[in-house]
Amino acid sequence: MTDKPPPSPRKVAIAACVGATIEWYDFFLYGTAAGLVFNKLFFTGLSGSAATFASFATFAVGFLARPIGGLVFGHFGDRIGRKQMLLLTLVIMGVGTTLIGLLPTYDSIGVWAPILLVVLRILQGIGVGGEYGGAVLLAVEYAPPGRRGFFGSFAHIGVPGGLFLASAAFSLASLLPEDAFLAWGWRICFLVSAGLLAIGAYIRLSVMETPAFAKVRERKEVSSVPLVDLLKEHPRSLLLGMGTRYIEGFTFNLFSVYLLSYVANDLKLPRSYALNGIVVGALIGVALIPIAGALSDRVGRKPVYRAGTWAALLFAFPAAALVQHGTSVTVFIALAVGIGVLDGVIYGPLAAFWAELFSTRVRYTTLGALYQISGIVASGLTPLIAAWLVSLGGGDLWWLATYNVLIAIVSLLSARALPETLGRSLDSTDRTLATRS
Repeated sequence: MTDKPPPSPRKVAIAACVGATIEWYDFFLYGTAAGLVFNKLFFTGLSGSAATFASFATFAVGFLARPIGGLVFGHFGDRIGRKQMLLLTLVIMGVGTTLIGLLPTYDSIGVWAPILLVVLRILQGIGVGGEYGGAVLLAVEYAPPGRRGFFGSFAHIGVPGGLFLASAAFSLASLLPEDAFLAWGWRICFLVSAGLLAIGAYIRLSVMETPAFAKVRERKEVSSVPLVDLLKEHPRSLLLGMGTRYIEGFTFNLFSVYLLSYVANDLKLPRSYALNGIVVGALIGVALIPIAGALSDRVGRKPVYRAGTWAALLFAFPAAALVQHGTSVTVFIALAVGIGVLDGVIYGPLAAFWAELFSTRVRYTTLGALYQISGIVASGLTPLIAAWLVSLGGGDLWWLATYNVLIAIVSLLSARALPETLGRSLDSTDRTLATRS
């Protein structure tokens, strides 16, 4: 009997992309529903602004849970392998999302409704927390050395891809009369997850363990406690990597979550104004992320990342002005550019950049810690911080735009302090660290 040939990097990248898209679809459904539905159905005992704030607080809970998933699944992903953990995270995410679609409202079961909503949001957070690192490594560790930026970016395509599916699903559901939308229309978007789960599991079962991890296992260099080894070997790179994550997480959640709520609830405009911009922006991101990743294979990870971050800094105040102008065109432009162009360029090179900074034996744990711990502030708290800053500004976005500029500066300084990783060998990094220890 002959051994089964390893899958091509393209097939693995597509598997990483599809699985990540499904998981992020599940996760982003909640963000969209938090801005449009949950404040009306699960927090009806509160006033309008308080209900919206509570809804965004439960949104943030998912980000607080993500480091748990990142560290737990990262530990076993670095000790057992990437593939098994990716299958398990997919199941956890799919089950949590489907149950949200079946959850009774506050009018039916009282305070148990928001409590159960928080529990299921935590389950979502744990699932996507473990998903991220595995999806990136599946693509990066299978990729040819000169094309890690391109193939690694396929795992990041799952973010705008999931956002596109979630926003498109809610856009379709929003065509229903308001009573039907609130009664059952939004639930269909969550229940679809059960079918997507089956598709994702089937695709991921066809992928083998990554060659980079297989080499570490053959050399008997598997880390006993990856988190401890990470903190001993890479503390500075881990902290600076979190700094580079700051602008990406903020940008994505500002335009896809907070401004959606701001347009619908503060400006009292049709939610389609924002949803249309988010859907188109997500499609732009799907196209632009691999382009930015491929460009980083030619000119370097840092130049591409810095270009996107500078663009986010310069667009902060124009974006605020466009949204506050309050027309369908200006809102559409602000959200489509923010999600599609800015986040697409920033996010494209980061999968390869982050993976190449760290050794294989702790890489799953590293990416989980870097992405999910920094994501608490960079992503999860963004809607809450934004709502607070807008309230300070009397409903205007200028304080929020100033915060945007400060975040971009932190990320630019963090990137400046990190080395360029283009051309770095994953295997040589592992051997250097093994010799050092």
